[in-house]
Amino acid sequence: MSTRHLVDPEVLPLLDLMQPMGFAIEDLPRIRAESEARFAFLGDVPLAAEVKVIDGPGGPLEIRWFDPDPGQTGRAALYHIHGGGMIIGSARSMQHGPSRIAHALGIPVASVEYRLAPEHRFPAPHEDCLTGLRWLADNAAELGVDPARIGIMGESAGGGLAAGVAQMARDLGGPALAAQLLTFPMLDHRTGGPDCPWRNPSTGEFIWTRPSNQFGWEALRGSYQPVDARKGWFSPSLAEDLSGLPPCWIGTGSIDLFFDENLDYVRRLCAAGVPVELHSYPGAPHAFNVMPDAASAKAYSRDLLAAATRLLAL
Repeated sequence: MSTRHLVDPEVLPLLDLMQPMGFAIEDLPRIRAESEARFAFLGDVPLAAEVKVIDGPGGPLEIRWFDPDPGQTGRAALYHIHGGGMIIGSARSMQHGPSRIAHALGIPVASVEYRLAPEHRFPAPHEDCLTGLRWLADNAAELGVDPARIGIMGESAGGGLAAGVAQMARDLGGPALAAQLLTFPMLDHRTGGPDCPWRNPSTGEFIWTRPSNQFGWEALRGSYQPVDARKGWFSPSLAEDLSGLPPCWIGTGSIDLFFDENLDYVRRLCAAGVPVELHSYPGAPHAFNVMPDAASAKAYSRDLLAAATRLLAL
């Protein structure tokens, strides 16, 4: 049964723009190229990035640095991780989100160009993301940033990586984070597979589907068996202990494939004593926020910016 009737009418054009993708390893170069081109419709970015190159675990690692007011000191900052199901996307093509957030909040945002699966499986993308975060914290004074007011953020796979890196930072001695801002985060590797805890008939028909999700997770996992102490880094929902994590904001759509895993993560964060704010947008499928004129996307932007303002003491 189709769930099209549940989609917010203002978001319906998105379903034609971003059709569900069927993935195969041999098709990834083409799919990646198509994905890069798809984001061109969002137009120019309001704030250009400076590309900084640092030493990463797998070689040179690019950080896109969006700074609305260079020369200032003692500022909060955000560390951004782009989405793409662990297998597609880039910081280069997905500049619109971090650029607009830096412009709107008046604070710098760093966006990391992490390695993608399946060429680079777990923990390679996570190590890249943690390395970039540590670079930001270690160079806070030079960048004009207050190291006590750094937040991490991401969308979809980027949200899942942000949640995983927040756990890594907690477990590996830092850097300390002031906030995690997660947009429909990809948290649970079981979703859509035979061990999926969720059987919600209203989610996951559009944009990012159950087969897409399983392909992305399997590409990332490779031969790794998520039974050791790193399992929460790989798939944040598997973490047995969520205590000690930074305050969290989560925004998701009511018909997004990740709706149930996002709500469950919120429940467990609350049980672990982590302050958390949750927003569910009715009729919103995955990636609904790329339709900026839709009321749901405007509400999402308002809520995200308000949370960042509060959590980073702007």
